[in-house]
Amino acid sequence: MIDIREKLKDRTAILGVIGLGYVGLPLAVEMAKAGYRTIGFDIQESKVEMINLGENYIGDVVTEEMQEVVKSGLLIATSNFSQIASVDVVVICVPTPLDRYQQPDINCVTISAESIMPYMHKGMLIILESTTYPGTTEEILKPILEKSGLECSKDFYLAFSPERVDPGNLTYSTKNTPKVVGGVSPSCTEIAAVMYESVLEATIHRVSSPAVAEMEKILENTYRNINIGLVNEMAILSHKMGIDFWEVIDAAKSKPYGFQAFYPGPGLGGHCIPLDPYYLSWKAREYGFHTSMIEASMMINDRMPEYVVERASKILNDSKKALNGSHILILGVAYKQNIDDYRESPAIAVINGLERAGANVIFYDPYVASYQVQGKIKVGEKALTEDLLASADLVIITTAHTNVNYDFVQKYGTAIFDTKNAMKYVECRQKIELL
Repeated sequence: MIDIREKLKDRTAILGVIGLGYVGLPLAVEMAKAGYRTIGFDIQESKVEMINLGENYIGDVVTEEMQEVVKSGLLIATSNFSQIASVDVVVICVPTPLDRYQQPDINCVTISAESIMPYMHKGMLIILESTTYPGTTEEILKPILEKSGLECSKDFYLAFSPERVDPGNLTYSTKNTPKVVGGVSPSCTEIAAVMYESVLEATIHRVSSPAVAEMEKILENTYRNINIGLVNEMAILSHKMGIDFWEVIDAAKSKPYGFQAFYPGPGLGGHCIPLDPYYLSWKAREYGFHTSMIEASMMINDRMPEYVVERASKILNDSKKALNGSHILILGVAYKQNIDDYRESPAIAVINGLERAGANVIFYDPYVASYQVQGKIKVGEKALTEDLLASADLVIITTAHTNVNYDFVQKYGTAIFDTKNAMKYVECRQKIELL
């Protein structure tokens, strides 16, 4: 088989990325910065046009760096998948959501593979980065790609390397986060590792198979899901017992070993933690196995938006107000602090629950001007003003953005339900209730 290591070494290899979102675009920019001619593929013409104009839409990408590689011609974007014929490496970074039945939807992965297949050539390296269940690379991707007439590990290389993007992380980015790589064969693993080593400033951890790498990603996020489920359940119990659970966590953190702090909240959000355990539990059924601990934590976390609505109703009731007809201000719809990403945000589930109960809900988020769910657009308030706070019967903090003046919120808000302990350092505790 053609060994593309020399082309990677002298930077004559052409690299491609399918899917130019939160995972794909940062990776494509790093590839281009490393000196490779890089082609980004996406079915959304708006993204293609913006990239080719040097217009950035991903917070973790440095706009000036992207503009530089676009201007130099090292990075171009296209919706024409026939250009894959000229590419030596293709990395698939497409969404893998859940369907309406909470089952894995890997249509984007299969469509990507089918788009690559007609244009494959010998020596090509194909890597899947999209999070999925163990077995996807070898059971789904490999058979589709081999319809080209080329044989995996003989004519082309195939591997899985889980994305580890953490939007808003100021320490670890695509460039310096360690990568796990598992290929269909040892040569597949090695070629994929060589490619990443030439692009990133990170340790490359080689594993024996794609299935190991796929399971590793599931473990990362299921670990977090279970521990967040634990603290959410303990927060509910602590509230019933009249105990400040946030103080409990701070006390537990004083132990220098054997404890890692996780925090409760209105639910789980983002592109990984709320979804990945469902992938594993779905796959486990194929083996007659029930992931009881995992499923229990998922049930707890999935119910948190409903619990927030119940607590909101209780807070209003204590002031002789009904949830139905009340005016509620939500502070923050991004799924985590200081970013504009609202994918799977629990704040949106809270808003939906409040509205179903008859509340009049508005939101303010310094990073998210509007959001779209199921084809409907909800526009936020432009500024957090004294009148806006005072007009709300209840303010619910669902995202702990650090650029919000919480002393101001406490001063003018009528009642405040802080689900993220964002007001921890506000000295005046009147009107504040914690999750």
